Amino acid sequence: MVSLLALPLSLGIARASDFPNPMYGVLTAIIGGMLVSLIAGSRLTIKGPAAGLIVIIAGAVSEFGGGEMGWKFALGSIVVAGILQIIFGVLKLGKLSDFFPLSVIRGMLAAIGLIIISKQIHMLLGVNPIGIDGKPIVEPIALLEALPHTIATVADRMPIVITGLICLLLVFGIPLLPFRWLKRIPVPMFVLLAAVPLGVLLGLGSIKDGLIRFDKPFTEIVGMNVNFDGFQKTGVFVKYVILFAVIGSLESLLTVKAIDIMDPARIKSNSNRDLIAVGAGNILSGILGGLPMISEVARSSANVNNGAKSRWANFFHGAFLLVFMLFLTPVIQMIPNAALAALLIGVGFRLAHPREFIHTLHIGKDQLAMFVTTIIFTLSVDLLVGVAAGITLKIIIQAASGKSIKSLFKANVEVLDQQGDFYVRIHKAAVFTNWLGIKKELDAIPFGASVYIDFNNADIIDHSVMENIHHFKHDYEAKDGGKVYLMDLDNHKPASNHRLAARKKPRKSSVTE
Repeated sequence: MVSLLALPLSLGIARASDFPNPMYGVLTAIIGGMLVSLIAGSRLTIKGPAAGLIVIIAGAVSEFGGGEMGWKFALGSIVVAGILQIIFGVLKLGKLSDFFPLSVIRGMLAAIGLIIISKQIHMLLGVNPIGIDGKPIVEPIALLEALPHTIATVADRMPIVITGLICLLLVFGIPLLPFRWLKRIPVPMFVLLAAVPLGVLLGLGSIKDGLIRFDKPFTEIVGMNVNFDGFQKTGVFVKYVILFAVIGSLESLLTVKAIDIMDPARIKSNSNRDLIAVGAGNILSGILGGLPMISEVARSSANVNNGAKSRWANFFHGAFLLVFMLFLTPVIQMIPNAALAALLIGVGFRLAHPREFIHTLHIGKDQLAMFVTTIIFTLSVDLLVGVAAGITLKIIIQAASGKSIKSLFKANVEVLDQQGDFYVRIHKAAVFTNWLGIKKELDAIPFGASVYIDFNNADIIDHSVMENIHHFKHDYEAKDGGKVYLMDLDNHKPASNHRLAARKKPRKSSVTE
């Protein structure tokens, strides 16, 4: 089931990333399944290419000059990023995801979703928009500006447009149908079952860019494709190494955390070992021509929901994909490109769903401000600037609360062991910038005890800490029957009615007689 979900998505992600052959996306998933699964630190996650990295990959190919050389230079930065991810794992930086404010992360993902949609709408209508320099347009604002022209010329490509719109209707319509058995079948399967006959009926095989095309057999595309000469563009090379390493690791770690919560067996993953495994997979994938991989959330969720019990599900997902590429490429080449675009628009919409904006507003206006700021700067500049802008705004908001900069970055925690019961007292500020220090103290508490986390002396508790504390409580109590009690939260004023909203202790007013 997972391999059938992964096949069209892997093809579509590679195509959207401006890689020379969509088979490189499937190569990435094969490596992530058959090799990375054997050393990964998480049992149930599925490794493979991610829609969330499309923006970064396409940007790298473009900035390295585009075409085959741009692709090979981008592979060099993927390999170096993989080495960096292994170093992250060895240095036990799997806790990296805990540093970033959650609203900034959600804003980053929402921005990525909007960028995916802005490009794939054109692909759905049969156009790969080209700029005046002859290169594909990748900037989201420019893509939106080009949309009226694409729509005005749809009459020239009606077979592609009809196929794309029908596939889009299936992507958004099938999840709304009230049939439980439908939930067990991946939506991409329905899309392909409709799209392939449509492609034959409408003659897409005779139309340029109508169907997926492989210019070589799968066995011939795999080889030493990486080129490290892109390092001559030092600034560009370093930028994409950082983006692939940090954003890829962040997405992967967040997926591992989410799947651990879904796991019926409640077995906690080793995030550091998983980073090492993903890094090793990225090194091999980059050398052979593939995309960067992560622990991918949609495929991992489908894996758990279909009853996966061990890492062998990931392994066989990769094995089935290898069989598909070796023996079924004539059938795969009957898939319309418009169908892949429809699937990716569905992915982008889930990332930037309106409920993400509403959910963030319910948590607090400050969270919405960070969320929207991250989106605006990501769309108008780039991903790194967007994330940096969101984090900067968060620090400004916290500094405006009257706390010293030192207290925002240094955790002030004391842990008392009283006959096997542990009392954790947090002083001054409990915010994302000092959460790693708080987490270090919490992680040192042995399992199976009663843990009392006392916030009475904390003047401010931000949303990221509130959510992370609840994750700690969930994981701790699921391990060995211990209990976690959160104390004195009622003394703080929440930013909203949401249970995970940021909280601030009201200042005591002075009274004169």
